[in-house]
Amino acid sequence: MSVADKLTSRLPMIGERGERKDVVAVVKLHGVITPTPSPLARGSINLAAVESALTRAFAHERLKAVALQINSPGGAPTQSGLVAERIRQLADEKKVPVLAFAEDVAASGGYWLACAADEIYAHRTSMVGSIGVISGGFGFTGLLERFGIERRLHTAGANKSRLDPFSPEKPEDVEWLKKMHGQLHELFVDWVTERRGDRLSGSDDLFNGDVWLGARAVELGLIDGVGSLRQVITERYPDAEISVAEPKKPLLARLGIGAPAAASALLDAVQSKAAWSRFGL
Repeated sequence: MSVADKLTSRLPMIGERGERKDVVAVVKLHGVITPTPSPLARGSINLAAVESALTRAFAHERLKAVALQINSPGGAPTQSGLVAERIRQLADEKKVPVLAFAEDVAASGGYWLACAADEIYAHRTSMVGSIGVISGGFGFTGLLERFGIERRLHTAGANKSRLDPFSPEKPEDVEWLKKMHGQLHELFVDWVTERRGDRLSGSDDLFNGDVWLGARAVELGLIDGVGSLRQVITERYPDAEISVAEPKKPLLARLGIGAPAAASALLDAVQSKAAWSRFGL
């Protein structure tokens, strides 16, 4: 047999090529939800960061479902809403089911993202929920006095400097913040109620900001079952292959180069760590 004949014999004949498999696309949503990711922080989620991964995930020709692999303690409500709305937009356009899977934690904004799915699953040790609103900051008035530093702040508008960390806290500013929290909490509750519907248990504790482990989250109707991504996907779509779409990392992160430890970057990293620490992570 000639070399040409040998090469020709190895080429697939017409009709021999098997059909392409169905696909379940997995999108990893890991990190604190923030519009300003820090190069020193432990991953972050925002619409700009995940847009390409979502687009790739929903673009498969033989797409059977999209799975969201969520590991997030929450963060910025606006970015949570933008990412969740983008997921729903793509799901409605492609007419494919979306399944969410909580890993260590899907809390606060992380649970907001999970509610973009048609079904939610978690590991029995996952922490789920935290349907509430939180904000924090620092007060530096004593520090300025200690070092004899004079704060100079000029504004147009009586409320322009609300909650300035270098000025004494005012009761009226705290009351304003609480009202904002209340409005955001109401929007969060409306979103969960819209997405989960009559699957919710109606418990009085459901929207008080607590988190629950997997089995209790099922009882409350926050999730649909206990199980891992591969377990559920294998049972539901046994003949499909899994295709993972990860959000793109910044160039420095891809090169393994950290950013300079500037004060602002360090503060962002501390805040990110604090977000995870609320759940012991």
